[in-house]
This record gives sequence, C-alpha cells and structure tokens, in this order.
Amino acid sequence: MRNAIAASPAAPVRRKFWNVAHLPFYAMILPGLLYFILFKYVPMFGLLISFQQYDPFVGFLRSPWVGFDHFRRLFLEQDFLLLLANTLWFACLDLLLFFPAPIVLALLLNEVRARRFRNVVQTIMYAPHFISWVVIVSLTMTLFSSQSGMINQWLEAAGLGAIEPFAKPEWLRPMWLLQNIWQGMGWGSILYLAALASIDTSLYEAARVDGAGRLRQIWHITLPGIRYVIVVMFILRLGNFMEIGFEHIYLLQNPLNFHVSDVFDTFVYRTGILQRDYSYSAVVGMFKSLVGLVLVLGANRLARRLGEEGVY
Repeated sequence: MRNAIAASPAAPVRRKFWNVAHLPFYAMILPGLLYFILFKYVPMFGLLISFQQYDPFVGFLRSPWVGFDHFRRLFLEQDFLLLLANTLWFACLDLLLFFPAPIVLALLLNEVRARRFRNVVQTIMYAPHFISWVVIVSLTMTLFSSQSGMINQWLEAAGLGAIEPFAKPEWLRPMWLLQNIWQGMGWGSILYLAALASIDTSLYEAARVDGAGRLRQIWHITLPGIRYVIVVMFILRLGNFMEIGFEHIYLLQNPLNFHVSDVFDTFVYRTGILQRDYSYSAVVGMFKSLVGLVLVLGANRLARRLGEEGVY
C-alpha cells in the first residue's frame, strides 16, 4: 500500500491567479495593462464599421450593413496597385536599410573605450528623436532651397550643381530614408546597447588571448550575444511593415512626387478625413493590420524552427 502511494504521481500544484503578496507587481503592470486595453483592444471593435456604411449622425449600432462591399471596392480600386507598390517600396527600405542602422551604431559605440566621448556621442545621437517631422522637413527644405539653401550654395560653388530633392521624384525615397535614419537611429540603439552590456566580458578576454581581432570578436561574440534581441525586434517590426508614417510622408508629398509618395497612409487621410468615408478607410487599416499579422506569425514560426525563441 505504501509503495503504491509512493509510486502515484504527485497532484499538480494549482496556482492562484490573485495573490496578495504580489500586489506591488500588479500595481506596477496596471498602467501598461490599462493602456493596452483602452487604446489597443477596445478600439478593435471599431473595425466593425468596415462592414457598414458608417454614418456618425446615425451611430455605430444603426448604420446599415454592407458586408464585404468595401473590401471589393478596395481591391478593385484603380490606384490599389500603385498604393501597394509605393507602400512596399518604403517598407522594404525601412526594413532592409533603417532596421540595421541602430544595430551598427550600437556596435560602434560599444567599441569606444573613452566613456566621456561615448556619452557625448550618445546624447547627440538621441537628440533628433525629440524633433518633430515638421521641423525636420522644414530644415531640409531650407538647406536645399534653390535660392538660399546653404547646401545648394556649397554645391554650386564647388561646380557640382544644385540638388532639388522636393522637385525630383527620384530623390523622395533616399531623402525619406536618410531622414528616418537621422531621427531614429540613436534612439533605436538604446535597447541594443543594453543587450551588449549583458555580454560576459570574459569571453572577449579569452578571444584576445586566442588572437582574435576586433572584427572577429564582434562576429563570434557580440552579434551572437544580442541575436535574440535582434530577432525579437525584427519580428515586432514586421507587425508594422505597412506602417510608413503618415506625418512624415505627407509633409514630403507634393504634386511633383505624388505618384511615388502616395501610400496607404495618405490614402486613408484623403478618404477617411477629407471625403469622410470612414468605413472605406477602416478597410484599408484592416488590410494593413492583417498583412502585419501574417508576417509576424510567419516570422515567429520560422524563428522557432531555426532554434530562436521568437516573440511567443
């Protein structure tokens, strides 16, 4: 009898969802939890207007249902392929060229041994994050003005000719990318610098003893040490793959570059705000969100198959 009792598997331990001893931790996560509930999950019910002909004077519950009419209208839109192509252009530039920029900056700052110099550089690189896109675009227009722009005056004095990035469509995407890198590279490197600080320094000492140089240390120690952070940030970035940023692209847009700058974000503004077609603009937003969801699920599954932890 005793042997049977001893051989029986132990009953699973039931953990209580609410524990008074954990009250400080509940209080700590409460603001973030309320933020996500109020501003992320509750607004998701508004997606129901995608299946309605929403009228703000009638209300959310009394607006007539139209089913998938707005979805068919979107995919049959004359400019749908143009909007999709432009959005994918900017999204790929952001993912392939802007995403690695904070990583490169963090690696460079990590190699600087003079702490004061590194702190000064970090502060200077963080500062553009707090400058609005209105100011950044205005500065660009002022510097590249054909009449009094400082940079154009230097170029003309050197015999290279003036640059007009706002007048030539081919300059729009490089200008958008460089402004994004200048504004967000420093701020985006904070997380990678924190991950770099957690790498065991004895690994570098052992590598130096074995004769490894700086580049080999970065390749075999530094990058593998922050690989999990890079993978998680990459997956999360895919969730906003179609989010180009309305304010930035709208400020850069003009009749001369409209055919390369018109994206889903600016299209939503025209249809939802100017034309007051709220249901149709909600469909565009849902389409972008579904693309991001599919990319996140696919990338997370691929990461787990390759041995990484992923987001979940």
